[in-house]
Amino acid sequence: MPPRTRVLLVDDSAVVRKLLGDALRKYDDIEVIGGAADPYIARDMILQYKPDVITLDIEMPRMDGLSFLRKLMEHHPIPAIVVSSLTQQGSAASVEALRIGAIDVIGKPGGPHAVGEVAERVAERIRALRVGHPIRLGKVPPAAPAAPAPALNAGRLRGLIAIGASTGGTQAIETVLTRMPADVPPIVIAQHMPAGFTRAFAERLDGVCPMRVVEAAGNEPLERGVAYVAPGDYHLTVERHGLQLLTRLDQKAPIHYQRPAVDALFASVARLRGLPTVGLLLTGMGADGADGMVELRQAGAETIAEAEESCVVFGMPKEAIARGGAGHVATLLAIPGLVVECLGRLNRASRAS
Repeated sequence: MPPRTRVLLVDDSAVVRKLLGDALRKYDDIEVIGGAADPYIARDMILQYKPDVITLDIEMPRMDGLSFLRKLMEHHPIPAIVVSSLTQQGSAASVEALRIGAIDVIGKPGGPHAVGEVAERVAERIRALRVGHPIRLGKVPPAAPAAPAPALNAGRLRGLIAIGASTGGTQAIETVLTRMPADVPPIVIAQHMPAGFTRAFAERLDGVCPMRVVEAAGNEPLERGVAYVAPGDYHLTVERHGLQLLTRLDQKAPIHYQRPAVDALFASVARLRGLPTVGLLLTGMGADGADGMVELRQAGAETIAEAEESCVVFGMPKEAIARGGAGHVATLLAIPGLVVECLGRLNRASRAS
């Protein structure tokens, strides 16, 4: 039997540590090595017991969870799963946690009845870490990205850009969008993220990106210069209505245990025949988006998978490449220029036909 994954629970609430610890101990492949009431205790326990994964609260005494996570990623990188309350303030902090290196954010249990569901999701992420491609952890990226370079112009290009991502995707999407031109064709995004956090994620992107970024509301027409982020717990799809493209939201069954799912978005975009389309599949665990990227490519779209060297987790892009869905493979910094190049090629082909 393979060795169990060793987990340290970092939370100032003794009740949460007890409930979550007891729930995780029911899994044969997980070993809870203990709990820490604050980051200073956690630091000592990490050095002493060397856990494989930690769960981390954000609001804690002596040092907040974000400050601890920054120090951890710089000096002793370790996979961290944030278990946080679903308040608006907490959601913004959780988005920041994802940006600086957390592999996932999970809502803190609202009571004993919710602990099992939370523990199941924590266990799923732990197992994905064990069987997936190694996590690439490192120093925290800068809070404000550099200005787009080189300057890109998409003013005469029509079309649609679809982006899918999971673990590490908040950083990856920010890196790509901040280097895209403001006049870019509409962008639709499926990022694996819980309900309550995607609005804060969209607001953060809106503050640093050249184009406008919003959380998709459903039934709105896609506009040039706007990126639409799928709300947590909703699939985002795109439909043609006359001459307009509209966003659609639904709560159909999760795909690959995810809602929003990248496959749902990509499959809907693949049905929009005749529209110059570029699909991007960025860092993430699992296989969500791989089949959808195959559909996009078969429908005539240009497809780009993030290269292994820039991925936090080379899972979803690797699957897309293996299944023949990726027409191009590129690093994050090369992707913006490649997107504009692909759109230009598709537009020329559309005008010639």
